[in-house]
Amino acid sequence: MDNYSRSALNTFAGLVLNRKPMTCPDAPDWGLTSGRALYVVVRGDEILFDAARREPLLLAAQMLGECDQEHLQAMLLGEDGSSRYFAINIERLPASTTRCLGSLGVFVPLRQHAAALPNQMAALLGYARAVAGWHSLARFCSLCGHPTAIRPGSLAQTCTNPACGAQHFPRVNPAMIVLVHHADSHGDKCLLGRQSTWKPRVYSALSGYVEPGESAEDAVLREVMEETGIKVCDVRYFSSQPWPFSGSLMLGFHARATTTDIHIDATELEDARWFARHEIPALLSSGEFALPSSETIARQLFDAWYSPGESVRD
Repeated sequence: MDNYSRSALNTFAGLVLNRKPMTCPDAPDWGLTSGRALYVVVRGDEILFDAARREPLLLAAQMLGECDQEHLQAMLLGEDGSSRYFAINIERLPASTTRCLGSLGVFVPLRQHAAALPNQMAALLGYARAVAGWHSLARFCSLCGHPTAIRPGSLAQTCTNPACGAQHFPRVNPAMIVLVHHADSHGDKCLLGRQSTWKPRVYSALSGYVEPGESAEDAVLREVMEETGIKVCDVRYFSSQPWPFSGSLMLGFHARATTTDIHIDATELEDARWFARHEIPALLSSGEFALPSSETIARQLFDAWYSPGESVRD
């Protein structure tokens, strides 16, 4: 399987969408209230769902009813040939508009349902969540401090100061995530860690942000050493995943350990352990150990190591 095909299998990836439609913004079929427009309403990590049908509620213009359409600050996501999609970040709307939109459905945590959604829908909602998250952080111009406003027909924020007028575009934070492994006389083992804020007994691949002046592979070596004291080599790219909840692009790798003694950085991890492949089924059955959820690239990295071409059952 090629790199793109692996990445496209990751939840939130593989979105087929024309992100820069060339239609003139003044054309009748472009407008926010046209029959082609569909809105994804975002509140933090939550997406507006249809309470009765228990599925994402993409609002057509006529469904907005009495909701104030003048101050929606809708951000253009793109189009697929039949519809044009916009994200609405409810956190930057007037209170009356927020209440009106919220009354049309129920807000549901995206991550809670992402793995069960069709791939394209999950990717669209993840895209909207990522854009809305950046929108909440870009309220003011980073150059002069004046408020920003949506630039119609794009994702950009424009500084409202006439003397500045800077254009600000969404940023993506690169982060690496790596499944470290090694083999000895007792069989194959992988290195997994856990943070204290995670659900009980969940262990996952090691991860961290790529810092200025280093490659993603440099970050793999540095983060693994900093968090666990383990040295690695043979860093191999696996796939990538847009992670909308932190505005990150997760760059997934496998790597081979050249040392095995673990020295945990307690400020980063609560625990880290070597897990032998043959011990994992019993640990899962007993409840002593839990894997990352299926929508994460961490799970894909683990599954590829545990049983190539086949996912381990929880």
